[in-house]
Amino acid sequence: MGRLLFLFLFISTQTISGQNSKGLPFTKYFSTQDYEGGIQNWTITQNNDGLIYVANNFGLLEYDANSWDRYMIPNGTKMRDVMIGPKGKIYVAVQGDFGYVIPSMPEGENYVSLADSLPDQYRNFDETWKVFNDGQKIYFCTFRQIFIYENDQFIDVIEPQFPPENFHFVNNRLFVNELEYGLTYLDNGELKLFDQGDFFKGIPITSIIPLANNHLLIFTDSHGAYTWNGVKFDVWNNEIKEALSKAVVNTAIRLSSGNMAIGTQNQGLYITDSNGEVQYYLNKGNGLNNRTVLSLFEDIYGNLWVGHNNGISVIEMNIPFTIISEQSNLPGTGYDGLLVDDILYLGTNNGLYFKPFTDKSAQNFSFIPNTTGQVYSIKEIDNLLLLGHHLGAFQIKDQQVNELSDILGTWTYVELPNHPDMVVCGTYKGLLLFRRDGETLKFVRKLKGFDESSRVMEVDSNGDIWMTHGYKGVYRIKLNDALDSVTVDFYGQKNGLPSNNLINVWKINGRLIFSTETTVFSFNEQTDRFEPDKYFSEFFDNNASLSFMEQDPMGNIYFLSTDEIGVLIKQSNGTYEKNTKVFNRLKGLLNDDLQNLSVLSSNQVVYGAKEGFILYSKSGGDPSNLSFNAMIRRIYNTTNPTDSLVFSGYYYDDGELTSDLPAERVSEYDYSQNSFRFEYSAPFYQGANSTQYQYILENHDDEWSAWSESTIKEYTNLKEGTYTFKVRAKNIYDQISEEDTYTFVIISPWYRTPLAYISGAGFLMFLVIGVFYFIDKKHKNEKRLMELNQKKAINQKEFQLRSSVEKIEQLEKEKLQSQVESKNKELATSTMHLLNKNSFINSIKHNISSIIKRSNNQEVKKELNKIMVNIDKNIASDEDWDHFAIHFDQVHGDFTKRLKDSFPKLTPQEMKLSAYLRMNLSTKEIAHLLNISVRGVEIARYRLRKKLDLDRSDNLQEFILKY
Repeated sequence: MGRLLFLFLFISTQTISGQNSKGLPFTKYFSTQDYEGGIQNWTITQNNDGLIYVANNFGLLEYDANSWDRYMIPNGTKMRDVMIGPKGKIYVAVQGDFGYVIPSMPEGENYVSLADSLPDQYRNFDETWKVFNDGQKIYFCTFRQIFIYENDQFIDVIEPQFPPENFHFVNNRLFVNELEYGLTYLDNGELKLFDQGDFFKGIPITSIIPLANNHLLIFTDSHGAYTWNGVKFDVWNNEIKEALSKAVVNTAIRLSSGNMAIGTQNQGLYITDSNGEVQYYLNKGNGLNNRTVLSLFEDIYGNLWVGHNNGISVIEMNIPFTIISEQSNLPGTGYDGLLVDDILYLGTNNGLYFKPFTDKSAQNFSFIPNTTGQVYSIKEIDNLLLLGHHLGAFQIKDQQVNELSDILGTWTYVELPNHPDMVVCGTYKGLLLFRRDGETLKFVRKLKGFDESSRVMEVDSNGDIWMTHGYKGVYRIKLNDALDSVTVDFYGQKNGLPSNNLINVWKINGRLIFSTETTVFSFNEQTDRFEPDKYFSEFFDNNASLSFMEQDPMGNIYFLSTDEIGVLIKQSNGTYEKNTKVFNRLKGLLNDDLQNLSVLSSNQVVYGAKEGFILYSKSGGDPSNLSFNAMIRRIYNTTNPTDSLVFSGYYYDDGELTSDLPAERVSEYDYSQNSFRFEYSAPFYQGANSTQYQYILENHDDEWSAWSESTIKEYTNLKEGTYTFKVRAKNIYDQISEEDTYTFVIISPWYRTPLAYISGAGFLMFLVIGVFYFIDKKHKNEKRLMELNQKKAINQKEFQLRSSVEKIEQLEKEKLQSQVESKNKELATSTMHLLNKNSFINSIKHNISSIIKRSNNQEVKKELNKIMVNIDKNIASDEDWDHFAIHFDQVHGDFTKRLKDSFPKLTPQEMKLSAYLRMNLSTKEIAHLLNISVRGVEIARYRLRKKLDLDRSDNLQEFILKY
């Protein structure tokens, strides 16, 4: 967004002595607690965006009409001067250093020292007092050297002959105040004595102001002020010279009005015209909070900024208002005022005060004795000055008061056109009648027939009194011929009025008009009803309730209403033009008990205020058309628990400090950082608390927000996209500022990126294909299931058939199995029979052998040996074996036959051994069957292994069992 280069509207160059002597300008004071800095403020300036910068003891202060910021300088050194240089850089002069401040940089990185780049022989200086800029060169002025800086480098070093006292930059020329020498100036890299500059030898010069025709106005600290006309020096103004000498001048500037502002060490601030005649004098307790003025600056809106030894004041010089309050010796809330014979009378809840209107002092208001208490009105009727007071009716004469009636509560007075010597007074409880007696009034009587409180009254051309009551309605009062009683006609809602509330009556252009809570009415005598006034009702909204109207000698009509303060300015053709903007400055300041304004003269009006009075003078300036900017001051990302600053109001780009967002600097944020807080302000300093703001976030908000005084807006959970935040302001004068904008981008989350969408589309396509595939597969499965069911039915039939066959086979198998088991039983029985038989025979053989060994009878031995031979023959018989072999082969699948075929060299004994091994008989059992010893079985096994060609690792029995 392009920043507006402000239009500097110059205040009228005419002096305002007719206005300013009646009060003090509006001022606002900032304490050290307000700006959180040091007490002393040495220099004040303003940048192109309207921000105020102050060189303070604790660093650089920045003010945007909403809040103060402070930029610290390393080592906490005091800052003496600040200057807005080329490309927006903020150059500063500090103790033992100088450089520039970059507000957009993080804290700790926003100060750049230029003094650190000086050669070592120049670096050891104590104080940099001033910094100036001629558009190209920058001058850093220390009390030892003057350093000239251009194009990012130092181009010259000037060493004054004597230590400088002060420095001044006037008409693009650097002046140096050397006490031992005089006033010198820089010319082609050399300091030269100004023409007759030795006049100021030993005299400290505090300010030099350029005048027309290259003339100069030179202020000294305690020797007065002098003008230079090109030939000689003259005293500027002898009358003010003594006052300035005692006050000790610290600084002076010329205001855009042509007036001079002079800040002093111990006597506050003088505002003079161009000739030195005092227009304002402000001191502690009289417009200022501190009597020492160190610096002065007039901003682009005509406000005068005052840097004190303790605090900062801003004085609204370019407004048509001054305030008359307790600082002008006038305490209390304002109720009524009147200007008569150059005496200004002002009535408050504390009494009646006066002062000569031409008195140039802002003070000097005097209290009129015996008026202590509530003043309601001050009226002039036929050269008689009358006071309406809570204690009764009084006449003012020679700044004294005489009591006319002690009846409590006198509101106001009206004269009777049909009875020129009579005056009617409205009180808390009805009407009083007074008769003129020479130069005074005499109380006659209380009028009978009416006891209502009568605060607002006017008299029509017929001599009837119209009284309006705040919540009852309208009364038309007619006096009888004897002037001792009245008759009353009441008018209210039944007579055309919108209600009976908030009705007031005023005499404008010689006729009565009635304001109500909705619009303006007039009375129709023919219909005896109230009708909307065709002329004045067009100027006021239907909800504008007028509380006061008064016409000045030029026909302008000043008014107060519930939501407007202004004037209807009479045009040359008799029409009116409404003007309210400049009067917005009074909102919130006026008396809200009984609102009042008093026309003093043409284009001069005094308003009753909460504190005293406010004086309006049309010649005092009109700031209501000044241009100003809204500014985005800071932007925080609020996504994380700790807010992070992402924008501080300015960009530092290629050595230039700018508030305009470069196109290439548009910030991008992750979707996880999609919450922001915007802080904004508008550097317009008059009525800053009443400035309102309106914002819109393009791509999010449908329309601008409502106007609000809030300076913060937060957005959370923004979607991805490009956004532009815009803000604008409306000042107290209803002037709308230019917009400030900030554009940023929130990046899409990964699941909403183009790649994600492509992937999603691919997945969707895959899903569709998958669905079709699933449906197709389901179809095929159903078809296959149908085929399977059919096949299953067929298979079931086949199974049933096979089942029958299998049952038959099973029966046969069971039969065969039964036969095998029977054979096994026979085989087992046969084997056991053999075992038992052989065991028995061997037992007998053993016994016989034992008998033979013990017997000595040879015949017995012979017979027994025969028996032994028969026994051996019986054991050796193969009949049992043959019977066994038949059964064995039936059970073991022709084992003996297969083994004999494979190994034909096996002996019968080895065949038997093999069979017994297949039956898994033990060695002992085999020994019995073979009629050999256990050892013989082992030997037989060994021989069998050899004939079967078995390795040593092969198990003989496993081989037999598997064969």
